Parts: sequence; structure tokens; C-alpha cells
Amino acid sequence: MYGGKSPTELLSGTHSKSWLHDKWAPTAGGLFGFLGACYVNWGIGRPVFSGIQRHVIATVSVGALALTVDKWRTQYLAEKDATLRHYIELHPEDFPTPERKKFADVFEYWQPIR
Repeated sequence: MYGGKSPTELLSGTHSKSWLHDKWAPTAGGLFGFLGACYVNWGIGRPVFSGIQRHVIATVSVGALALTVDKWRTQYLAEKDATLRHYIELHPEDFPTPERKKFADVFEYWQPIR
């Protein structure tokens, strides 16, 4: 049940990011902007792909907004993790490393009955 990591190891930031990590937010934002422009055209009764400049502008602007929000979120979470890591370093007695348990110790005995 427990991977054997202490609280400081869990907040160390040593996990590896996938290749899609930095591409996800602008891609999803750009797709959302493009589909939003298509939806607006459909809603006002115009052909869905008319006014392609609006589609390009919406795709680029919403994709850039999504990238900005993702960078802000990353900085916010990094600051939060640094604060938690510092607190754990100051008060290690409040965060002991949990002992490793087996599932047999956690669950009650169960006998299947038909």
C-alpha cells in the first residue's frame, strides 16, 4: 500500500514529465477557440467555416491564454510545494514516515460464502 517514500521525498519534484506535458494546454485551448468560432458562426446562421480570420484569431488567442494560465498554475503549485517542503523541514516530528503495511494487515479476513 505504501511506496516507502518519506514526506520530503514526495515533495522533492523528481518526477519526470511526459512529452505531451508542455503541449497539452495550448493545443486544447486552440481547439477550444477554433470550435468556439465555429459555434458562434453556427449560432448566428452563417456557414460554420466562414470568416476564417476569426477562426485563426480565436485559435491563437485562446491557445495563448491557455498557455499563460498553465504557466501561472505551474508557478503557483511550485510555490505551494516549496512552502509545504519548508514547513516539513521545520517540523519533521509532525510528519513521520509511515510504516509499510500489507493488504492482509489492513483488510479484515473475508471468507466467500455461496
